Amino acid sequence: MTPSGLAARVRSALVDAGKAALVAFGLFILMVGLRTDVAPAGELFLRTRWAEVGMLCALVFGLRLATALWVRPRLSEGNTQRSAALLSQAGLMFGPALLAVALILPFVPGIGRYELDLGILVLTYIMLGWGLNIVVGLAGLLDLGYVAFYAVGAYSYALLAQFFGLSFWICLPLAGILAAFWGVLLGFPVLRLRGDYLAIVTLAFGEIIRIVLLNWVELTGGPNGISGIPRPTFFGLPFSMGGGPGSFAHFFGIEPSPSHRVIFLYYLILGLALLTNWVAVRIRRQPIGRAWEALREDEVACRALGIDITNTKLTAFALGAMFAGFAGAFFATRQAFISPESFTFIESAIILAIVVLGGLGSQVGIAVAAIVMIGGFELFRDLDEYRMLVFGGAMVAIMVLRPRGLVGSRAPSVVLGGRKRIDASLVGEGRG
Repeated sequence: MTPSGLAARVRSALVDAGKAALVAFGLFILMVGLRTDVAPAGELFLRTRWAEVGMLCALVFGLRLATALWVRPRLSEGNTQRSAALLSQAGLMFGPALLAVALILPFVPGIGRYELDLGILVLTYIMLGWGLNIVVGLAGLLDLGYVAFYAVGAYSYALLAQFFGLSFWICLPLAGILAAFWGVLLGFPVLRLRGDYLAIVTLAFGEIIRIVLLNWVELTGGPNGISGIPRPTFFGLPFSMGGGPGSFAHFFGIEPSPSHRVIFLYYLILGLALLTNWVAVRIRRQPIGRAWEALREDEVACRALGIDITNTKLTAFALGAMFAGFAGAFFATRQAFISPESFTFIESAIILAIVVLGGLGSQVGIAVAAIVMIGGFELFRDLDEYRMLVFGGAMVAIMVLRPRGLVGSRAPSVVLGGRKRIDASLVGEGRG
């Protein structure tokens, strides 16, 4: 590049970074710079934090300048496909390693109750991400109300276990079936919708379910929720703290410990997540999975090929909702308490962000994104109000550097073998 061209690029980058800093100043002056606080006497007063505003604006200026001068030129070079291929190969090797770590995690020295609870939470979101990936990543149907099926599964388990006395192993498939039923009910009104209109309807469906749970006090407990939900047992053996006759510890002749139930819950959600992954991978290679991918690419062409759009959409919604119902049942039995506040729109947004950031259709990418996002929340929990700012900045950085997700490429479901190259000159002459 000539010196004049380099100077023009630097000048343009400085102007762009200055504009970004001005926009950031306009936002941060109200969000960070001015804050009401309570004086010792109990009176409210306005506290200013101009130093923090200046630091944040300088950070935005520096990041924008670095993006214009360093990131964009490298992204525009011919290394994009090579880096995508390398990341795809790394994902294939990273998947088995991640599974091995998950299997031995409870027995790693130094892993306590907090780490296991965090692992259970991460695996729950991985399972939800893999379930939503069927709807969004494979079928291309933007679903902003996925948390509704999560709530249906949780409340189905809680009500069946309390009113009918059914065990967890009986309520688990019933919760998935009921969630799948609601997925079909949602699928029928949106058969003719696509894009933004589909997203709006699914968002409304999620809010309808939450409002119903909030106002149907006689059945769901309303804002008070449902407490005392039965805990799961190990094939009829409860995890009793006292370790009396008939308990898990007494049956196996070991010392009673509260960690036994946590480890059991960890492996339970790990098994459910692996089941979700196995079904999604296997069904992607079946005719219905290929129909989903055809629907995602072009619905008009999909209709022209004779594919039943109605059944294709309904199966995607039903299967994705079923796995959300399984996850909801597990959430209810793990918490022993559920309320409508646990199933707000932010949960759907987090699950969708995991799918998008991980890469649409990429199972390994979704797992990595869930670990980064959910683990990142805990990593930055001491930053208080700056936590969401750091989290949002990290998401912007990922989308700038990897717009197709962390692992945005995957092996196609159908590969045409023996494909020959056709000479362009022959095609032009009509002899191809």
